[in-house]
Amino acid sequence: MKHSPKRLVVGILLVIALGLVYAGATHRWFGQVKSVSPASARGERKVLYWYDAMNPQHHSSQPGKAPDGMDLVPQYAEQTMSPAGQGNSQGSAGMANMPGMSSPQSTQQSGVGDRKVLYWFDPMHPAYKSDKPGVAPDCGMTLLPKYADDQGAGKMPMGTVTITPEKQVLAGVRTAVVEHKSLVRDIRTTAQIVADETRIAHVHVKVAGYIDQVYVDFVGQLVKKGQPLFTLYSPDLVSTQEEYLIAKRGNATLANAPFQEIAQGAQSLLQSARERLKLWDISDDQIRQLDQTGKVSKNMTFYSPIAGFVTDRKVFPQTSVTPDTELYTVSDLSTVWADADIYEYEVPFVHLGQSVSFSLSYYPGKTYVGKISYIYPTVDPQTRTVKVRVKLPNPNFALKPQMFADAQLRVNYGTKVLIPAEAVLDSGTDQRVFVVHAGGVFEPRKVILGPVIDGNVAVLTGLKAGETIVVSGNFLIDSESKLKDAMGGMTH
Repeated sequence: MKHSPKRLVVGILLVIALGLVYAGATHRWFGQVKSVSPASARGERKVLYWYDAMNPQHHSSQPGKAPDGMDLVPQYAEQTMSPAGQGNSQGSAGMANMPGMSSPQSTQQSGVGDRKVLYWFDPMHPAYKSDKPGVAPDCGMTLLPKYADDQGAGKMPMGTVTITPEKQVLAGVRTAVVEHKSLVRDIRTTAQIVADETRIAHVHVKVAGYIDQVYVDFVGQLVKKGQPLFTLYSPDLVSTQEEYLIAKRGNATLANAPFQEIAQGAQSLLQSARERLKLWDISDDQIRQLDQTGKVSKNMTFYSPIAGFVTDRKVFPQTSVTPDTELYTVSDLSTVWADADIYEYEVPFVHLGQSVSFSLSYYPGKTYVGKISYIYPTVDPQTRTVKVRVKLPNPNFALKPQMFADAQLRVNYGTKVLIPAEAVLDSGTDQRVFVVHAGGVFEPRKVILGPVIDGNVAVLTGLKAGETIVVSGNFLIDSESKLKDAMGGMTH
């Protein structure tokens, strides 16, 4: 392959230029090597290591030759980071003034103060450590000090950072003291007044017949217990009364019979007729009247089983009724229920016997208080609420079924460790706060949280009363903490 004259000329010029540069550097370093002998290195000046002047990253623990044939040059403890030694102080100063660069001498002086240096490390390769300042063997960068008060170095956990007061002001850091106090919360919801289902009576007859006279003839009428409701004519009731009277007379006649079996049979027949009347809801007073008069009653009167309001009526004069006909519904409203809707996440804080207060727009300024008697076992799929039943006394019948009311339920969580909710950094998997120590030290600490109430949150574990935590500016501190944590992991 033939080369053009133009390419040959360019190649020759490059070789000459490289030769001049190499010859100048060789002459300069050679003059220094001649002035530095091994004997002088063994004097009072301490040699840190020997290195190749053309390739400063090549180090050796003793003098000799570099792979390129150059003599190794000593690096003294009092020298700056310039590979050329004292003769290149200007270049050393230039490198020391570069951002992020400093000389071993200046770095060593910075560790002589109050801050204790644990070791020195290569910022580009933090795994490399040294017990003295110097230059990193791989990249030639100045070793940086690791102080004892850096995060992870002392008793503080990983992620602890130290921030000066000036930086705290710039970051808007605001703190608060952890408190230990009683935690109370009010649950406000709506409720509906309903009738007490345990105080509702349904009136039926147990024998077919015909309504003769009606005493309670409209819905909403207030009746007393034992008050007459209607009279009923029933052929079965008439015949049973006659059987009862016949059995009574037979028992009186045969009571002194010479044969005991006959007397016992007459008595048994009388008792059977009496029980049949009672099973058909004929009262003891009516049977007593039958005994006294000895006459059969054509119409039997039926009475209200409870005191309350008639909420349903199907009784009309001269109509036939059967046992499956519901004649009246009577509701005792002296006690009512209030069904309150509680969101499903609030249900764990509700329990039986808990007091609930109610207020109604119809009665401004008046409050009704009751206790929870039942918690329903299902959740409404539409509203995601659970009904809670509250039993309320209603002596004046002011509370009427189907009324709406505002309910207020007070939940007492007891005495808890309390902090502002904005102090918590929630990553989704854990929650942390920053605890403030003397000297501007901020320690990250994991916490387990309880309920959040009115901008405050209860801390179950992780903090104690009297400690100071960061409330505002914690995101900037967290960024600094994570950076320190990452650097700490690299240096270890």
